[in-house]
Amino acid sequence: MKVTDFNYDLPKEYIAQHPMEPRDHSRLLVLDKDSGKIEHRHFYDLPEYLHPGDLLVFNDTRVIPARLHGVKDTGAHVEVFLLIRHDAKEWEALVKPGKKLQVGAKISFSEELSCMVTGHTDYGGRIVRFEYDGVFEEIIDRLGETPLPPYITEPLEDKERYQTVYNRERGSAAAPTAGLHFTKELLQKIKDMGCEEVFVTLHVGLGTFRPVSAENIEDHQMHKEFYTVSPEAAAAINKARKEGRRIVAVGTTAVRTLESAGASGTMQAGGAWTQIFIYPGYKYKFVDALVTNFHLPQSTLLMLVSALSSREIILKTYAEAVKEKYRFFSFGDAMFITNLT
Repeated sequence: MKVTDFNYDLPKEYIAQHPMEPRDHSRLLVLDKDSGKIEHRHFYDLPEYLHPGDLLVFNDTRVIPARLHGVKDTGAHVEVFLLIRHDAKEWEALVKPGKKLQVGAKISFSEELSCMVTGHTDYGGRIVRFEYDGVFEEIIDRLGETPLPPYITEPLEDKERYQTVYNRERGSAAAPTAGLHFTKELLQKIKDMGCEEVFVTLHVGLGTFRPVSAENIEDHQMHKEFYTVSPEAAAAINKARKEGRRIVAVGTTAVRTLESAGASGTMQAGGAWTQIFIYPGYKYKFVDALVTNFHLPQSTLLMLVSALSSREIILKTYAEAVKEKYRFFSFGDAMFITNLT
């Protein structure tokens, strides 16, 4: 399959610049993954499509203020974007301007925080080692900026609107945006109707957003991301699967976690790195239905969603969403991909 097989036309004005208020008032396009039948609803209507016994799987990662602005030892202004933490002081990061930040370069962010470039990554990033005076997380919270995707060009007044209401585990460079639509009240309503919820953690990194550079999608290699599944979550997921209950993934990051930790056919507890790349032809083991946003043309996320239905049905659905003026991408509207019969 070609990357261009997953293209679609999207007017720029349909890219949402601000989140919907309240969170659950976004629109919801409900898609029958087999027939392609579409229903147009709102996100607060989601419980109507859930069944008692459904197991919803959420990603509880929290976005960190990963973008740091500093000054190189030459006086040049530079940017360091934190991606993956190796230990207490060492991170993988993207840097700007890359050519000027080679091994040995020193960067100062404040009197209490600095770093040195100690190596290169295989994707054009850098290994940086920090020196700091105090608690690193507290310093980052003061100095760092919450990174928003480049297609969001307007400022975000409330930084917590780029976090889910159930976030717990710090470490992401981006939000698991399908979860942004849930309110605490909606979550409680879903629990009260007899659905079960579990939380897994995948810290969103470069892999989610890195463009597919290969002409044939089979030649694309995903960047690694770290996930964790607790023993309690693994047991609940395995029990639901054994009992034939529906597993509903909330977001593509939950999908990547489920399908990585369950690659053997049984959900495994623990933490590991994943580079799973899901595209049409893939057979899902632990995902029956999916809550997700609308994704960028030619992206790995659009390919992942297509694998749950078909490329033809998903592209036809996206064309309908454009026609109906849905809001797209991180702050946009949502889809629920399921069986309607």
